[in-house]
Amino acid sequence: MVEVATMQMQREKILERESSMEESRSPRSPEAKLGMQVEDLWDVQEPQLTPTEKLNACFENVPVSDFPQAPSDQVIEIKSNTSLAEAVQILAEHKILSAPVVDVDAPEDASWIDRYLGMVEFAGIVVWIVHQSEPPSPRSPRSPTALEAAATGMIASLELGDLGPESAAKTSGNFFEALTSSDFYKNTKVRDISGSFRWAPFLALQKSNSFLTMLLLLSKYKMKSVPVVDLGEGKIDNIITQPAVIHMLAECTGLHWFESWGTKKISELGLPTMTPNQIIKVHEDEPVLQAFKLMRKKRIGGVPVIETGGNKAVGNISLRDVHFLLTAPEIYHDYRSITAKNFLTAVRNHLEKHKEASPLLGKMITCTKDQTIKDLILMLDAKKVHRAYVVAENGDLEGVITLRDIISRLVHEPRGYFGDFFDGVLPLPQNSRV
Repeated sequence: MVEVATMQMQREKILERESSMEESRSPRSPEAKLGMQVEDLWDVQEPQLTPTEKLNACFENVPVSDFPQAPSDQVIEIKSNTSLAEAVQILAEHKILSAPVVDVDAPEDASWIDRYLGMVEFAGIVVWIVHQSEPPSPRSPRSPTALEAAATGMIASLELGDLGPESAAKTSGNFFEALTSSDFYKNTKVRDISGSFRWAPFLALQKSNSFLTMLLLLSKYKMKSVPVVDLGEGKIDNIITQPAVIHMLAECTGLHWFESWGTKKISELGLPTMTPNQIIKVHEDEPVLQAFKLMRKKRIGGVPVIETGGNKAVGNISLRDVHFLLTAPEIYHDYRSITAKNFLTAVRNHLEKHKEASPLLGKMITCTKDQTIKDLILMLDAKKVHRAYVVAENGDLEGVITLRDIISRLVHEPRGYFGDFFDGVLPLPQNSRV
């Protein structure tokens, strides 16, 4: 009886251990489940392949349809007859940077490429408004459209004239109050500016496209988000963003394929990609409008704010922050000039007053070149920010690492990979000026 009891206890311990092992393998999230799928593919790759070639092969064999579904409040479409004011409110309420624009005049049976006009973005709206007040290039003289004339007249009525970098410094705190209460802002439709404000056209993936295609679009081709369309419905089924991919990577810690890459130092992966004198930045006494114009011109998502007379970053302004100019203009009312420093101060005071959580309230995310890419991913995912600043021992700014930079180090584009993928998908806007 004693032996039977002992054997029973041993059997129970074995079952308990096996159950514990199975539980440890059980994915803690949809992203981790996806990571285990990549792990299974990793284990069967040819041994002569390099780690990068292995990752490419793994991601090429995972369809985009396997990526976890974005929250329903993130998959937002904006109708082409929506006003600028309404579009800004929609983007702000859902805490998203951009949304696809649906052509309300498209027939019901239209294909997805005819259904969507492009993407509307916070920064695009602001830059478009500012751009309309600037004189056209002498090389391309033309008569202004009625919409541009209205914009110029509206801004002129605010006694601002041309909003170049110098005059933008004079922009008083009540400028955006007057702008957001104007008929021009309330009545101009999203479709009126489509083609002139676009950073990128509406470029979508099909469910059958691979992870590798998606990762390359989000990195090398600088897409901040990629819609996935259902060909049968001709509508968006999912939207995959850079932060969603970083979150997936953060959920894959402990898996062999991730650890073999993630334990490398940032410097070993060639990050940051720029030298200190190549960093795109604004000084704290420069106009905040200059920051957003730089983001548009350089196609970047944020810029560091540098202390006057030094090289230390005192803050960060990103695309997501532009909505504070359009949704809470009253917070700048008492400022004679909305400089980068005044912008940061006003927004922080506003957030603290309303007890709203925001990365702007926390310290800037910094790292050193000796940290691992895994540590950086976990930090960016936890803080829900899109970039980290590389600093030297004395605190001087040495570089910037974005989500796009990280994804770009995960995969590479095989020669001739995209073929004719972009043909017919990237139409040149007819009235493109921005």
